[in-house]
Amino acid sequence: MAVLNIHQRVLPASPEEVGRLIDSLSGEHDRLWPWGDWPVMRLNSGLTVGSTGGHGPIRYTVAAYAPGQWVRFTFTGPRGFHGFHEYSVHPAGGGTLLRHTLAMHTHGLARLSWPLAFRRLHDALLEDSMDRAEQAMAGGVRSPAQRTGYVRALVLQRCLP
Repeated sequence: MAVLNIHQRVLPASPEEVGRLIDSLSGEHDRLWPWGDWPVMRLNSGLTVGSTGGHGPIRYTVAAYAPGQWVRFTFTGPRGFHGFHEYSVHPAGGGTLLRHTLAMHTHGLARLSWPLAFRRLHDALLEDSMDRAEQAMAGGVRSPAQRTGYVRALVLQRCLP
Protein backbone atom coordinates (compact mmCIF):
# COMPACT_ATOMS: atom_id res chain seq x y z
CA MET A 1 0.00 0.00 0.00
CA ALA A 2 1.37 3.43 -0.95
CA VAL A 3 1.18 6.08 1.78
CA LEU A 4 1.66 9.82 1.42
CA ASN A 5 0.88 11.77 4.59
CA ILE A 6 1.57 15.52 4.92
CA HIS A 7 1.19 17.86 7.89
CA GLN A 8 2.09 21.51 7.55
CA ARG A 9 1.60 24.88 9.13
CA VAL A 10 2.44 28.45 8.14
CA LEU A 11 4.29 30.11 11.00
CA PRO A 12 4.81 33.84 11.60
CA ALA A 13 8.60 33.64 11.52
CA SER A 14 11.53 33.68 9.13
CA PRO A 15 12.79 30.50 7.45
CA GLU A 16 15.92 30.75 9.61
CA GLU A 17 13.89 30.82 12.84
CA VAL A 18 11.72 27.87 11.78
CA GLY A 19 14.82 26.03 10.56
CA ARG A 20 16.24 26.23 14.08
CA LEU A 21 13.23 24.19 15.26
CA ILE A 22 14.30 21.39 12.91
CA ASP A 23 17.89 21.73 14.10
CA SER A 24 16.75 21.14 17.69
CA LEU A 25 15.26 17.69 16.94
CA SER A 26 16.34 14.97 19.39
CA GLY A 27 18.52 17.43 21.29
CA GLU A 28 18.40 18.40 24.93
CA HIS A 29 16.34 21.49 24.05
CA ASP A 30 14.12 19.98 21.33
CA ARG A 31 11.45 22.59 20.53
CA LEU A 32 9.70 20.68 17.75
CA TRP A 33 9.09 17.07 18.80
CA PRO A 34 6.06 16.70 21.12
CA TRP A 35 6.60 15.17 24.55
CA GLY A 36 4.33 13.99 27.30
CA ASP A 37 2.15 11.22 25.94
CA TRP A 38 4.49 10.58 23.00
CA PRO A 39 7.77 8.65 22.89
CA VAL A 40 10.84 10.87 22.76
CA MET A 41 12.82 11.02 19.52
CA ARG A 42 16.27 9.61 20.24
CA LEU A 43 19.23 9.47 17.87
CA ASN A 44 22.48 7.76 18.85
CA SER A 45 24.71 10.49 17.37
CA GLY A 46 22.33 13.43 17.39
CA LEU A 47 21.00 15.04 14.25
CA THR A 48 23.78 13.94 11.88
CA VAL A 49 23.68 11.86 8.70
CA GLY A 50 24.02 8.18 9.57
CA SER A 51 22.69 8.58 13.13
CA THR A 52 20.20 5.86 14.08
CA GLY A 53 17.32 5.78 16.50
CA GLY A 54 13.64 6.53 16.46
CA HIS A 55 10.65 6.99 18.72
CA GLY A 56 8.79 4.09 20.31
CA PRO A 57 8.64 1.19 17.84
CA ILE A 58 9.40 3.46 14.88
CA ARG A 59 13.07 3.12 13.88
CA TYR A 60 15.00 5.14 11.35
CA THR A 61 18.34 6.52 10.19
CA VAL A 62 19.13 10.16 9.38
CA ALA A 63 19.51 9.88 5.60
CA ALA A 64 20.04 13.56 4.76
CA TYR A 65 20.30 16.82 6.64
CA ALA A 66 20.60 20.42 5.47
CA PRO A 67 20.85 22.46 8.70
CA GLY A 68 18.10 25.03 9.06
CA GLN A 69 16.22 23.68 6.04
CA TRP A 70 15.47 19.97 5.91
CA VAL A 71 16.02 16.58 7.50
CA ARG A 72 15.06 13.17 6.10
CA PHE A 73 14.79 9.94 8.10
CA THR A 74 14.69 6.55 6.33
CA PHE A 75 12.64 3.86 8.06
CA THR A 76 14.36 0.75 9.40
CA GLY A 77 11.37 -0.46 11.42
CA PRO A 78 8.81 -1.64 12.10
CA ARG A 79 8.91 -4.42 9.57
CA GLY A 80 6.87 -3.53 6.51
CA PHE A 81 7.50 0.25 6.61
CA HIS A 82 9.61 1.15 3.55
CA GLY A 83 10.17 4.83 2.93
CA PHE A 84 10.95 8.04 4.79
CA HIS A 85 9.65 10.89 6.86
CA GLU A 86 11.04 14.41 6.82
CA TYR A 87 10.65 17.95 8.09
CA SER A 88 11.26 20.85 5.69
CA VAL A 89 11.08 24.65 5.70
CA HIS A 90 9.58 26.68 2.83
CA PRO A 91 9.20 30.45 2.49
CA ALA A 92 5.53 31.45 2.37
CA GLY A 93 4.21 34.96 1.84
CA GLY A 94 4.48 36.71 5.17
CA GLY A 95 5.72 33.65 7.05
CA THR A 96 7.29 30.24 6.71
CA LEU A 97 5.72 26.89 5.95
CA LEU A 98 6.88 24.01 8.14
CA ARG A 99 6.03 20.70 6.46
CA HIS A 100 6.29 17.10 7.63
CA THR A 101 6.04 14.50 4.88
CA LEU A 102 5.79 10.75 5.31
CA ALA A 103 6.10 8.71 2.09
CA MET A 104 6.26 4.94 2.24
CA HIS A 105 4.99 1.62 1.00
CA THR A 106 3.66 -0.85 3.53
CA HIS A 107 4.06 -4.60 3.23
CA GLY A 108 2.89 -7.62 5.22
CA LEU A 109 1.27 -6.88 8.59
CA ALA A 110 2.06 -3.17 8.20
CA ARG A 111 -0.74 -3.06 5.62
CA LEU A 112 -3.07 -3.51 8.60
CA SER A 113 -1.16 -1.84 11.43
CA TRP A 114 -0.69 1.44 9.51
CA PRO A 115 -4.40 2.17 8.84
CA LEU A 116 -5.70 0.69 12.11
CA ALA A 117 -3.32 2.27 14.61
CA PHE A 118 -0.12 3.88 13.39
CA ARG A 119 -1.76 6.36 10.99
CA ARG A 120 -4.04 7.82 13.64
CA LEU A 121 -1.23 8.00 16.21
CA HIS A 122 1.09 9.52 13.60
CA ASP A 123 -1.48 12.18 12.67
CA ALA A 124 -2.06 13.13 16.32
CA LEU A 125 1.68 13.23 17.09
CA LEU A 126 2.40 15.42 14.06
CA GLU A 127 -0.41 17.85 14.86
CA ASP A 128 1.05 18.11 18.37
CA SER A 129 4.44 18.80 16.76
CA MET A 130 2.93 21.56 14.61
CA ASP A 131 1.30 23.01 17.75
CA ARG A 132 4.73 23.07 19.45
CA ALA A 133 6.20 24.86 16.43
CA GLU A 134 3.41 27.43 16.44
CA GLN A 135 3.80 27.95 20.19
CA ALA A 136 7.54 28.49 19.75
CA MET A 137 7.16 30.93 16.85
CA ALA A 138 3.91 32.77 17.74
CA GLY A 139 3.75 32.47 21.52
CA GLY A 140 0.42 30.65 21.31
CA VAL A 141 -1.60 28.17 19.28
CA ARG A 142 -4.63 29.51 17.41
CA SER A 143 -6.41 26.18 17.03
CA PRO A 144 -4.82 23.41 19.15
CA ALA A 145 -5.02 19.85 17.87
CA GLN A 146 -7.83 17.73 19.28
CA ARG A 147 -7.44 13.98 19.74
CA THR A 148 -10.21 11.63 18.75
CA GLY A 149 -11.58 9.17 21.28
CA TYR A 150 -9.90 6.36 19.36
CA VAL A 151 -6.48 8.04 19.60
CA ARG A 152 -7.00 8.80 23.30
CA ALA A 153 -7.78 5.10 23.87
CA LEU A 154 -4.69 3.99 21.92
CA VAL A 155 -2.50 6.41 23.89
CA LEU A 156 -4.01 5.26 27.21
CA GLN A 157 -3.36 1.64 26.23
CA ARG A 158 0.24 2.62 25.47
CA CYS A 159 -0.04 1.21 21.96
CA LEU A 160 2.96 3.37 21.08
CA PRO A 161 5.40 3.00 24.00
